[in-house]
Amino acid sequence: MLTGTAPASPAVSGPFHRFIRLAALASAAGVLALTAGCAGHGNKAKDTAYVAHDVESLYLAAKARLDEGDSKTAAALFDEVERQHPYSPWARRAQLMSAFAYYKAADYTKSVEAAQRFLTIHPGNKDAAYAYYLVAECYYEQISDVTRDQKDTLQALSALNDVIRRYPDTRYAEDARLKIDLVSDHLAGKEMDVGRFYEREGRWLSAELRFRNVVEKYQTTTHTPEALYRLVETNLVLGIPSEAEKNAAVLGSNYPGSEWYSKAFRLMKKDAPGARAE
Repeated sequence: MLTGTAPASPAVSGPFHRFIRLAALASAAGVLALTAGCAGHGNKAKDTAYVAHDVESLYLAAKARLDEGDSKTAAALFDEVERQHPYSPWARRAQLMSAFAYYKAADYTKSVEAAQRFLTIHPGNKDAAYAYYLVAECYYEQISDVTRDQKDTLQALSALNDVIRRYPDTRYAEDARLKIDLVSDHLAGKEMDVGRFYEREGRWLSAELRFRNVVEKYQTTTHTPEALYRLVETNLVLGIPSEAEKNAAVLGSNYPGSEWYSKAFRLMKKDAPGARAE
């Protein structure tokens, strides 16, 4: 699985740094009483529903739990801020903090739901860029091995492109561009894996289509040289040496020193001696 750098907690950096200063608003006794009540039960998310507290104390209790690394309880408490005080300015902050806490707890489905709810209710909010980025991060963290289904990979690619399209000059877009390169390489790897399987099964036309996808859709990835070589292989087996010659020429022009070009050159010389591989 691909892994990315987790975004900095919006509660401690970026546009959320002002939240820290609000700690003085809550009574220490109130916060301790609230968090102690949540910690004494097994089902933390359920227990929070029975806690009624002033909004500042409730929010700061959630923030304290997040800082302690108890992301699950923090997420439940942030949800309670919104549930108990839906019209408070704290509710808007808590929505996004809930999404981040779920992300930290690796509950990516709930994180995406919370971030998307924030965007639905506050589409023009100045922190919307972070919400879009958080959605992309959730999908990115779920990218699986190339041998498995790549639904999350495709969703990650779409969400990352969405961040770049909407907020091209932000630091979120900068990170998204880096991740897109990795995601594209991963998707190309999946195409190669399937193409090689088809080759082993003797399904040469299906294999050729997969390798062509890599060359046409993911041509800047690390898999392109091998994809071009595999096209030479499949073209020769399918009886179209002219196409094999074209792919070998592209391989030689763009990757003249690669092992894949050396193999393609030898293959062309052996199976299509009348064609030029350079």
